[in-house]
Amino acid sequence: MRKGLWPIAVMEMPTPAALASRRNILIGSASALATVLIWAGWVVATRHAAQRLDVSVVGLLRFGIPALLLAPVWWRTGLWPRGMSRRVLIAIVAGSGVPFFLIVTLGLRFAPAAEVGPLLPGTMPLFVAVMAYGLDRERPSLLRKAGFVLIAIGIAVIVGHEIALGAGATGPGHLLVLTGALLWAIYTIAFRRSGLSAVEGAAVIAAWSTILVLPFGVLPLIEALAHGRGGEVAVQALVQGGLSGVVAVVLFGVAILRLGASRAAAFAALIPALVAMLAIVFLGEVPSGAALMGIAATSAGVALASGAFERRSRAA
Repeated sequence: MRKGLWPIAVMEMPTPAALASRRNILIGSASALATVLIWAGWVVATRHAAQRLDVSVVGLLRFGIPALLLAPVWWRTGLWPRGMSRRVLIAIVAGSGVPFFLIVTLGLRFAPAAEVGPLLPGTMPLFVAVMAYGLDRERPSLLRKAGFVLIAIGIAVIVGHEIALGAGATGPGHLLVLTGALLWAIYTIAFRRSGLSAVEGAAVIAAWSTILVLPFGVLPLIEALAHGRGGEVAVQALVQGGLSGVVAVVLFGVAILRLGASRAAAFAALIPALVAMLAIVFLGEVPSGAALMGIAATSAGVALASGAFERRSRAA
């Protein structure tokens, strides 16, 4: 250092790459948070609708509106996308389309939303991991295995508590929700082989689901409107068809692009707690102590099972 000169602290300005990274994190996180809030609201809204509307009406709203809004997409891809096998098409429609939806909706007729909150998103990655190992010999990391163990503990606490109390009224609901989670796992494995983007998959599934549920849902929908339930129908149309069917699909796609699949999936750990809070506010359903324990264990398990906290190499 030259004599007489003092070091001057220079504040480094963030580079364009750093600014872009921060912007990606901000946009991706906001999109992921909005997505999980919509998903949590979907559970509560479906629980409400399952006790007041015919399930075919709710299913028609859930898939009919996205089928209309995404008509240009499925018209371009075709109802039977080129190169897709019949088995894969059936699997993705059954796994996340109207069969999945009707089974979970019937489950919500019996089981409280606060218990479905951890059961549904919690067992989905567990079933996916089991099926991926059986079909593709994919071995989860130690951290993901720990997440699966926490998920299993949380589910066992919730279901075991109900069995111990002899609460047979909720038993069918738990079984139906677990069946729905298994269907979603089948969809997840099959979708990898479909060659479709997220929006294309949502469009094709919505179109086929509308075709399947339309003959059963039109008359009950007309009856619901004739009996003065237009307000409930409008709310379900917004939550089921608009927010869950279209907005959440787009937002989660943005989250995956900005954050990466694992980090975006980690936000699903917030769903059980969000569902419990929304159920208290809108349904007056206060979770039991066992449900709270299950929510805590399952949330931690989903976060670990997402793989967001695993160390990755620079090349990866």
